[in-house]
Amino acid sequence: MGTVERIFIVKQRREAITEVETAKLEAGKGIVGDRYHSQAEKLLVEGESAADNHISFIDKEQLEGFLSSHNSDLGLGDFRRSVITSGIDLNALVGKQFKVGDSLCFGNELCEPCAYLAATVHRAVLPGLVGKGGLRATILTSGSIASGSIIEELDKKLD
Repeated sequence: MGTVERIFIVKQRREAITEVETAKLEAGKGIVGDRYHSQAEKLLVEGESAADNHISFIDKEQLEGFLSSHNSDLGLGDFRRSVITSGIDLNALVGKQFKVGDSLCFGNELCEPCAYLAATVHRAVLPGLVGKGGLRATILTSGSIASGSIIEELDKKLD
């Protein structure tokens, strides 16, 4: 089991990160108030499918290790992931269902660092966080999360 340490949203593309204490997760859309949720709502209204990358997670220890080894004073939110976690192997959640707070999610894929992140955060994120950049997930059932919420891997592995 793991824990939600911090929650961040971004209202518009490339906008500053905002930390929130609690968040509503909406199945098939994302975190209410986040840009991915707004994009999903717009696509669904237009009769199109929404992307399945509703929410992203990253391990606090990985970020702190990166910051320490690069002598950086960046904040955890600067890495542009929705949820900062501790105590759970996010890579092991790929292809699995898990609970976060009272919401059910599915781990889609690793959330590898990208060129935008390297350009805006630190150029070393590309080599430094490969395989440690977090997890992209789909929200399967609506619910809410807060700092301190439990993240629990479920036994089901979906192919």
